Amino acid sequence: MTKIILVAMTEQRVIGCGNAIPWHLPQELRLFRALTQGHTIVMGRRTFEAIGGPLPDRRNLVVSRTLPPAMPGVEICRNLQEALALGGDAEKLFFIGGRDIYAEALPMADELRISWIIDEYAGDILFPPFSLATWETVEATQYPHFRHVLYRRKQLN
Repeated sequence: MTKIILVAMTEQRVIGCGNAIPWHLPQELRLFRALTQGHTIVMGRRTFEAIGGPLPDRRNLVVSRTLPPAMPGVEICRNLQEALALGGDAEKLFFIGGRDIYAEALPMADELRISWIIDEYAGDILFPPFSLATWETVEATQYPHFRHVLYRRKQLN
């Protein structure tokens, strides 16, 4: 299984403002959909609530200690380890937010897929601090309002 963090953020690491994304970039949303369709996604409760429900054509794992255990289209996990166990048969497992999920998934992720938002946006939710020194750039694609970069964790020799 390839564990992938998928995030859109500014150079200042802004990923949210309140419980919403501070920008609206349809092209970035289409890329998100294309990358995750047919795969398993893991998100926290607040991200799930901000989205408004399960995303179609994906296996939705939501990490929450407060949501009811049975919800249509969603599998509730009490912690990230439970989500990893449930999603263990997936070829690709995408961590899609929020901040706490990213922080916990960062040490175990095989890949980072970051859409670097070109403009600056105010926000109060930041991606956790990390160093690109431990990641190698595999590919980068420039779009009008963002640059999408695939990073793979460097192998230790």
